[in-house]
Amino acid sequence: MGDRIEPLMPADPVHGRRWADHCGTLEAIAWKYRTNSPWRDLPDELGSFQTAHKRLIRWAVDGTWERNLSAVPAADADDDLHWTVSVDSTVFRAHQHAAGARKKGAPHSGEPADALGRSRGGLSTKVHLAADGRARPLAFTVTAGQAGDAPAFETVMSRIRVPRTGPGRPRTRPLAVLAVLADRAYSSRAIRSHLRRRGIRAVIPQPSDQVGHRPRRGRLGGRPPSFDSEAYKQRNTVERCINRLKQWRGLATRTDKLAIAYQAALHLAGILIWTRR
Repeated sequence: MGDRIEPLMPADPVHGRRWADHCGTLEAIAWKYRTNSPWRDLPDELGSFQTAHKRLIRWAVDGTWERNLSAVPAADADDDLHWTVSVDSTVFRAHQHAAGARKKGAPHSGEPADALGRSRGGLSTKVHLAADGRARPLAFTVTAGQAGDAPAFETVMSRIRVPRTGPGRPRTRPLAVLAVLADRAYSSRAIRSHLRRRGIRAVIPQPSDQVGHRPRRGRLGGRPPSFDSEAYKQRNTVERCINRLKQWRGLATRTDKLAIAYQAALHLAGILIWTRR
């Protein structure tokens, strides 16, 4: 893990104290979220829990975690990255410790205002993600647990950025011959139009109500969208990616008060999934 992630971490500051060992800090953060233990229970051999927590927040605010998740697959993007993208969401139950009273003053920098809500299971956060064809995460975003799937689709797609190994802008969409796979919750004209404008084939089944409304609308209903049932079988990759994330106890149950800290832990888990392929 250290050999691939260490070069991606921030360099020592020009002024002030040098950073502590990045590998030790990453191991401390990973241990906390793998076990879902309180920060104060961090073993002494993993260093100070204050240091690990401050680094987690600082690198979340400056975008380090998100950049690293994009950079890790870049070295293998030409021959290893499978550009059949699947999009889905899942609800993670939030612990009561995640619902602390809001502090006075301005909210934390980068903190989303609506990343904690109530769904049928109670207090929860919904994680929206895109995965490649080998069940590895490409991008994340978090919303309240009761939020819908379709409104977060464009946000997730916009966060897919894989730098090229040579010159050129980061790749942000699948190759034209491949597609985006999603379930019926993402069947809308807005999403299909968004993918069509970018030259991406949509493999999204229609819900029964949309199928029934089309004949009743006559010519206004338009033609039914194409659907490749054989390609849709590959959508299990995003489900497998979600299962990998839920093996982290600190992600399966959110205890973080700050959504940016929870999202940073998601990015770290995604980075480790890529490095342990």
